[in-house]
Amino acid sequence: MIDIKHHGAITGVTGSCHELVLDQKISVLIDCGMFQGAESSGSESSILQLDFPIDTVKALFITHCHIDHVGRIPSLIAAGFNGRVYASKATARLLPLVLEDALKIGVTRDEQLISQFLKLLKKRIQPVEYKQWYSVDSIKGLRFRYKPAGHILGSAYIEFEYNQEIIVFSGDLGAPYAPLLPAPESPWRADRLIIESTYGDKVHENRRNRRKQLEAVIRHCLKDAGTVLIPAFSIGRTQELLYELEDIIHRQKGAAWQDIDVIVDSPLAAKFTAHYRALSNLWDAEAKARKANGRHPLSFVQLTTVDSHSEHLKLVNYLKSSGRPAIVIAASGMCAGGRIVNYLKALLADARTDVLFVGYQANGTPGRDIQQYGPAGGYVFFGNECIDIKAGVHTISGYSAHADQKDLINFVKRMHHKPKEIRIVHGDSEAKRILKKELARVCPTSKIHIP
Repeated sequence: MIDIKHHGAITGVTGSCHELVLDQKISVLIDCGMFQGAESSGSESSILQLDFPIDTVKALFITHCHIDHVGRIPSLIAAGFNGRVYASKATARLLPLVLEDALKIGVTRDEQLISQFLKLLKKRIQPVEYKQWYSVDSIKGLRFRYKPAGHILGSAYIEFEYNQEIIVFSGDLGAPYAPLLPAPESPWRADRLIIESTYGDKVHENRRNRRKQLEAVIRHCLKDAGTVLIPAFSIGRTQELLYELEDIIHRQKGAAWQDIDVIVDSPLAAKFTAHYRALSNLWDAEAKARKANGRHPLSFVQLTTVDSHSEHLKLVNYLKSSGRPAIVIAASGMCAGGRIVNYLKALLADARTDVLFVGYQANGTPGRDIQQYGPAGGYVFFGNECIDIKAGVHTISGYSAHADQKDLINFVKRMHHKPKEIRIVHGDSEAKRILKKELARVCPTSKIHIP
């Protein structure tokens, strides 16, 4: 009897890791992500540790390369896993960059150790095409297929076929009208479905409204000669924002708009943006049309990237003292580390500053605290340092790379053969509870539960 075990993303939205158990001796993992925020104790060991045996694990399947889905891969390999790592072609290309950065920040600066790990990882990675069935050499009878999930470049949901049963792992599904990437299409059939629920209790603003909100924040920045700080994940959100900002600036008249600085202060994000440009064959029809018309959605005149740490520190001080309007996109997306922290420390107490959240902020992260307490003039702690919040604080949920409640329900609703069993993971308790209730209306005969 096939079993499914969950080793993360069941008490929140991070640490995604699921085990498909085919028999007592053979299983595979779907993702192996890092815990973040309140979902970890905060110690390096708890963030990276594996608290489950891996002696039966023969292969690892990656849905996409966000750190909460891949961050524990180094621990998995260190624990003795020697199987294949399957990923879409784009994910296979991006994964080493993500893990190199994660190792440098959270584990070691030893270049030789990192190099050895990356060399080993690249030997294990098996890139696969979308929409093609593949067999797993070491597992008789198991087939799998990757399909675009529309979440970030290379993201996929995975269909497994074993003993005439189809089991689907959604990974993180994208919103249908997100910039750059095509919307995910539902599978024809799923006997069992493991589905994310990040926004299982919410419906995003439509794209036109969120673009208006983004434009309004920038107008405020131009008027007050302040800085807009956008904490964003290096891959996915950053590129979508650049795409939208290019279009907003393209439509405006006046020198102020043409002179505004759009700054990506993240070497990793800059590398990912280059890969997004190189893989433009995976863009949606709208993005391809803009490129065909001679526009450069991810490489426009106002865009500047910051590489070195010394440049970064100079820019923070310059923006603090100059009052020059600028839009800064920097990691981390939840303000738990990275270069965005220096900007927040320097600029949160300045009323000319605006902080714009465009992605989910997990419980226990500084991002959630700023989002929750900032509008009332509260404060936030970075380590032991308390920073007053006088900046404007805005949230545009429509720029989330995650599907909302309506999209998640449609993903299931549009299946021709509905699941006999649905497991709801990767969400806060309320989001999972509400999504379960709504899915019960769509699939009244399905067994729906929250692990």
